[in-house]
Amino acid sequence: MKSPNTPAEPPFDAIVVGGSFSGLSAALQLARARRRLLVVDAGLPRNRFAAHSHGFLGQDGRPPAEILAQAREQLARYPTVQWLQATATQARVAPEGGFLLHTDAGSPLAARRLLLATGVLDKLPPVPGLAERWGRSVFHCPYCHGYELNQGRIGVVAASPLAQHHALLLPDWGTVTLFLNGAHQPDDEQAAALQARGVAVVAGAVREVTGSATVVMEDGRRHEMDGLFTQPVTEPAGPLARQLGCELEDSPMGRFVRTGPTKETTVPGVFACGDAARAAGNVALSVGDGALAGAGVHQSLVFRG
Repeated sequence: MKSPNTPAEPPFDAIVVGGSFSGLSAALQLARARRRLLVVDAGLPRNRFAAHSHGFLGQDGRPPAEILAQAREQLARYPTVQWLQATATQARVAPEGGFLLHTDAGSPLAARRLLLATGVLDKLPPVPGLAERWGRSVFHCPYCHGYELNQGRIGVVAASPLAQHHALLLPDWGTVTLFLNGAHQPDDEQAAALQARGVAVVAGAVREVTGSATVVMEDGRRHEMDGLFTQPVTEPAGPLARQLGCELEDSPMGRFVRTGPTKETTVPGVFACGDAARAAGNVALSVGDGALAGAGVHQSLVFRG
């Protein structure tokens, strides 16, 4: 691919920041509209810890890295697309209009539109052993990983009241134990709902997770599990949305960039998609979100110039 432009050259129609599922999906729509665009990617997709992607039509069970590699290869066939392996460090409105994007790879890059597909950072509860098993035997999405636990022993390590929701969903995938961990205390109605779904409840703090998915309590009790679920708090990855002044929204699952029906943020000309712009997400939702955002960017170029 060609090397990216500098502000002395004509700006790109759009720069897509993030080359994972939502960013590539958005870029594909713009490439097919024959728009000149650049994808900037740091190579750190959210699901890089997972060995397989599930629940994505036509790709079920395939390693996510393979899906992304094929998608990038297909995108590269479009002559108006350029790719930059770099980390975006700063974005700002250009004095003459449009935007300037700074990366750790060199000169600032100019574009008429910016599309933020940066993904999110997952902040896990501070239980030793959880982070090391994230995406392998510790998960957050039952629809992505529940089936592969083969109706085994599933633990829910509470990090917030959302653990109640997890615990009520997961009995369709196995035998569930809810570890309250000082983060959730079911009221009478919630306790009755858990009992009706056959969920065992374990009070007390979790000291650590060992082995594949063994929960060790502070008092030494050990609970052998086949997989664990917990509730991370998410935050948009990178500083760009805040630097540009995009409004953020809070949800029980974390913060995300507020967008409208076409995925445009509260800053005109800046769009966002994927996990960074949703209260929750998975691969299929990210791909759909990216397609919507790519079309939104294109239509804004056509109708607003």
